[in-house]
Amino acid sequence: MLQILHKTNIDFMGWKNVSFAISAVMITLGLFALVQVGRGKANLGIDFVGGTTVQLSFKERLPIDEARKALETSGFQGTSLQEFTDGNKILIRLREHEGVAEKVVAVFKQAFPNRAFEVDSTMEIGPTIGKDLQKDALLAIVFSIIAIIIYIAIRFEFKFGVAAAVATGHDVCAVLAIFYVLNKEINLLIVTALLTLAGYSLTDTVVVFDRIRENLKRAKREPLGTLVNASINEVLSRTIITSLTVVLVLIPLVLFGGEVLHDFSLALLFGVIVGTYSSVFVASPILVVWQGKTGGSLIRKK
Repeated sequence: MLQILHKTNIDFMGWKNVSFAISAVMITLGLFALVQVGRGKANLGIDFVGGTTVQLSFKERLPIDEARKALETSGFQGTSLQEFTDGNKILIRLREHEGVAEKVVAVFKQAFPNRAFEVDSTMEIGPTIGKDLQKDALLAIVFSIIAIIIYIAIRFEFKFGVAAAVATGHDVCAVLAIFYVLNKEINLLIVTALLTLAGYSLTDTVVVFDRIRENLKRAKREPLGTLVNASINEVLSRTIITSLTVVLVLIPLVLFGGEVLHDFSLALLFGVIVGTYSSVFVASPILVVWQGKTGGSLIRKK
């Protein structure tokens, strides 16, 4: 197996106070962003605030930049366009509703009189439906974190479950905070990315916890902080290689994946980086600090 690091001896637990401070800032920003999303003050997609989608099919390909320019010239700002090369289709998303579809069709007829096209479909999402989708997305994230606590508590112990859930929640908050600060659109696709990175973060954390559990059974008298440090160092090469492999896939998607895939891939890219950080600097230190305050066997008895 490829190894980029050999027998490291990094004192990760010695950095726990610094990592807790950094994580506290990210979680605070994430919770603030979540509140702003709930208030409708963030850059929300039409999935959450309502709007209109129009899909047009052209006989000859229309460059998406020209389509966007025509809409902006006609007063439609903040539109989201997706191009399908199969069939020369363009999907247009706008936050306005009530009669907007007809106006969009009129804009394209006027701006491109020599380009024949057909209207494949139009759909309007009302504000009420958007609010329901917003609520359902939040519940999906909350239920996933609860499921993580239950799964890790059964596989390891309750303390492990809480530590993993905090790390996962930390990752979701961090990515949400980044998107809020960058004023990126938050829609159902981004929620999908958040749930995906929650699963990735959990997998990475479980690998570290598995090694901690194995070492706990062998070194029954070794201080927990020292044992956790050794465990992280043992799986560090695997963690870096796994994350680097995913990052190398996501970077081309961010750069060349098109408008629709860009934000989704960017959320995953940030999530993989933050998730790798949290499995080392959030989940494991929480375990050490909690165990130091409460005591107990922490599965050594097994």
